[in-house]
Order: sequence, then C-alpha cells, then structure tokens
Amino acid sequence: MLFCFSSPLLADDFYTGRGSAAIKGYDVVAYFKQGEAVKGSSEFTHDYKGVTWQFASAANLDDFKAAPDRYIPQYGGYCAYAMSLYSKKVKIDPKQFTVKDDKLYLNYNTGISKKFNADIDNHITQADANWAKVAAE
Repeated sequence: MLFCFSSPLLADDFYTGRGSAAIKGYDVVAYFKQGEAVKGSSEFTHDYKGVTWQFASAANLDDFKAAPDRYIPQYGGYCAYAMSLYSKKVKIDPKQFTVKDDKLYLNYNTGISKKFNADIDNHITQADANWAKVAAE
C-alpha cells in the first residue's frame, strides 16, 4: 500500500492545495479541449461551489461559466483511484488525469494513474459507489 492512502484529509472538496485555486490552479476546461493539464491564470477566474477556479483563457472561462458541472472533476477533485479502493479523500497531481465519457478523473501520481486506467471501468464503478457514501458524510 502506498503512503498516500494513509494521509489525513487535506482539504475540502475540489482539493485546493492550501488556499489556492481549485485543483491547484489548473484549467479544468483545458483537460477537455486540449487534452492536457494547463495551468490557469489569476487573470481568468470564476467562483463556483465556494472555490475559485482559474483558466488559461477567456474562452475557457466562458465555457466553464456556461456549464460548470460539465467540467468539474469527479469525486470532489480527489484521487479517483483512492476513492475506488479505499473511500478516501487523497490529494492529487493535476497533471495525472483521465477524461472518460466526458468526465474528468484526477489521480495522485503517475503510477496510481496507470493503475486506475488499467481497469478504469471497474474503478469508476467502485469510486462512484464510494463517493456517494463519502460525500454524504
């Protein structure tokens, strides 16, 4: 077992990285439009669900404002793999992501991301069930 799964809860939903923007300032729209992790800018921000989201461009900001729930990551922005196996809120590396069926999944590191993607459908099914319980707590 990796040490990350025994870590305490690190933040509220949409892991912020200690008071910074949601998912450490990365542009959630870019994951979908560009297929890569792109750092957002403090020039393009929007408050949604109690946190500040940053974007790399005005166009991405506008897309988010039009349909924010389409872009926000699954499981409160926490590690999808940890949610699937352990029902735990574990921090993420915004560069470790997967977009599947128009949903964004973030993971802790490269190795964890590979494990998640190796059996993605089963991990998503389990993480969905676990998140329903965790989010209700």
